[in-house]
Amino acid sequence: MEPDAAVAVLDALGTVTGWSEGARLLTGHPAGDVVGRPAADLLAAGLSDDPLRARSGTVTLRHRDGHRIELAVSACPVTDADGTPAGYIVTADPPGPTLGAQAFEQASMSMSVFDLQQRYLRVNAAACKVMGVSEAALAGRYFADTVGDADYHQGFLRHLREVAETGRPVRYEAFAGAPTINREHLWSIEMWPLRTGSGELTGVGIAAFDNTEQYWARRRLALLNEASTRIGTTLDVVRTAEELIELLVPRYADFASIDLLDWVLGAEEPPAPPDGGVEVRRVAHGSTRAGNPGAALSIGETHVYQPTLPPARALRQGHAVVRRAGDPEFVEWLGERNARSPQGSPYREGAHSMIAVPLRARGTTLGVAVCVRMAHPDDYGPDDAVFAEELASRAAVCVDNARRFARERSTALALQHSLLPRGLPGQAAVEVAHRYLPCGSLAGIGGDWFDVIPLSGGRVALVVGDVVGHGIQSSATMGRLRTAVRTLADVDLPPDELLTHLDDLVTHLAADGSGEDVAELGATCLYAVYDPISRHLCVAGAGHPPPAVIMPDGTVELLPMTAGPPLGVGGLPFEATERELPAGSVVALFTDGLIGYRDRDPDGAAEELLRAFGTPADSLEALCDDVLKALLPDQPCDDVALLLARTRALGADHVATWDVPPDPAQVAVVRQAATEQLITWGLAEASFVTELVVSELVTNAIRYGEPPIQLRLIRDRALICEVSDASSTSPHLRRAHAYDEGGRGLLLVAQLTQRWGSRQTGAGKSIWAEQPLPDV
Repeated sequence: MEPDAAVAVLDALGTVTGWSEGARLLTGHPAGDVVGRPAADLLAAGLSDDPLRARSGTVTLRHRDGHRIELAVSACPVTDADGTPAGYIVTADPPGPTLGAQAFEQASMSMSVFDLQQRYLRVNAAACKVMGVSEAALAGRYFADTVGDADYHQGFLRHLREVAETGRPVRYEAFAGAPTINREHLWSIEMWPLRTGSGELTGVGIAAFDNTEQYWARRRLALLNEASTRIGTTLDVVRTAEELIELLVPRYADFASIDLLDWVLGAEEPPAPPDGGVEVRRVAHGSTRAGNPGAALSIGETHVYQPTLPPARALRQGHAVVRRAGDPEFVEWLGERNARSPQGSPYREGAHSMIAVPLRARGTTLGVAVCVRMAHPDDYGPDDAVFAEELASRAAVCVDNARRFARERSTALALQHSLLPRGLPGQAAVEVAHRYLPCGSLAGIGGDWFDVIPLSGGRVALVVGDVVGHGIQSSATMGRLRTAVRTLADVDLPPDELLTHLDDLVTHLAADGSGEDVAELGATCLYAVYDPISRHLCVAGAGHPPPAVIMPDGTVELLPMTAGPPLGVGGLPFEATERELPAGSVVALFTDGLIGYRDRDPDGAAEELLRAFGTPADSLEALCDDVLKALLPDQPCDDVALLLARTRALGADHVATWDVPPDPAQVAVVRQAATEQLITWGLAEASFVTELVVSELVTNAIRYGEPPIQLRLIRDRALICEVSDASSTSPHLRRAHAYDEGGRGLLLVAQLTQRWGSRQTGAGKSIWAEQPLPDV
């Protein structure tokens, strides 16, 4: 007889004298409520036949909760020692399984029933499969006796008691393993009280759903969402790879590495895919173990993956390759890796799964990521491969963006440096020092520039400009504007007129579509001309910050000037400001990146600027460094161009001037005066050429110009001869024919001197010619 069989013992009068546990479970009536009562009280209906006499039959009982139970029973008579009938032992055949019992038994989730003392009453097939034992081995046993002392089991028992004591359901999640499961699973567990029809608590029902796959799917989705914010925070290839490692370790892998193809870190275009091994360069790796013992390569080291290894397959095939312990390729990869690494021992024990996934962006393979699991109990599977490919594709786009940015930045920087002056020309008017710093922001190289342009008469032009915007387009536009400024400066235009012509040029560029960025964002420029003879500084600006002037006594001020519109606006005038400076003054021209005029309070920025320029320094070079250190952060958000010029003066001992009457007879007189001046300066060797130049230029001024006429000799780094008159008509060089009586004078001047030209003045024009000084 089964230990939980439903058995009742009746005396000869039909009174219940014995009641088994199985009878209680079947009818819900405990023994205390039944023993001593007539058995007929348990019947739900009268008997059509007497099963006690027939020894078997069917009876209908009423369950304690009120529902009817139809049972097939068997009666076995009991006699005394003298053979007198003493009663019956009645057993109930177990009823056929109900639909609910079938659902319990066949449920795919683990289900079980406990009594109020935490003993097993029922366990379905799914629970038996997870625990690796039969229902019979668990029936009636106390839960704590069937499991270890793990935290999960302690928590399970605590919740089981809570439901039994309070009658309130409990729902929670917990990680746990089982004898038939080699890794921990996430279980969603629900416990609820079991009650009779009258509400009496009789047991606890439990259902446990294996939610592991859904849990890891949520974790993978959370990692992908996190990747969108944590990867690609900088446009730096190596830092982007490091961010991917930080995301993978330790949540997805115990060790991970990022290897990139060598061309990704340079400026070359991607080469054709190799047929054999693939050479890569390690840029980042990470491990859950201190000291990165799993790294077979050092950062920056190159290695060739053989064609049969999983990383090389991933690079060639363009999708993730998963290998587990026991796979031939896994064994080959692990052996090759351990042989290559002096610290290979951590991989020799415990590495059980790896995945290699290519980094592909915009149809181009950039490198490969390798993830290895050692302490992590789960092998990589198909879902992990899908996740790895999605994560790698997102990271690869960030790597490719960083690569493209680095390439564009290097191109723009090379273009910028090629367009900026490499060496400033020697001249006596000013001593100069300069700095150019490209910005370190993600926006890229901007369009700041500066220049120093020698002019006629010993004068010099100082220029700074800024094309608003960043990138190659801004650098190219800067080059065009700088070339235009040099061309216009060669015509010797005053600053305000030069900016007017430059503004027209920008407007024309925008009109024909070639300068679209200039039209949208604009450009600024500051143009200044310093004359060392008069010591006058003439400045005009187009939307640019005014220059700072540092006097010889150390006082600093921003030069008051009328601010003109930025270039490209068109239709508005530019005004020049003229200022006489003592020799030794420093003129500071700069772009707004120096103090961020667009983002800061102008008054506060100006005060900070003046304090920086007022700091004593041993030289202009030192002053440049001090100003940049005082005003700029470690990573400037905009390009900075700074040009410092210390003024010099040419005194009377370097300049000789003669007023020339408009009489051809005076040509010989001034020629002789010029020769005597050269002898005084110790330049007698230059007298022959100078006499010819003076004769031709003075003769032309008398013949074709208008009085007053003036001759001026300037001894600078070159010997300059200037003849000015009141006529605005400028001469031009032409080739004289055989029978022409004139036209050969300027040709002769051009052949004998280093350079010559003419410029318009407020009173007319000036023709000048320069010749190198002889070695003295």
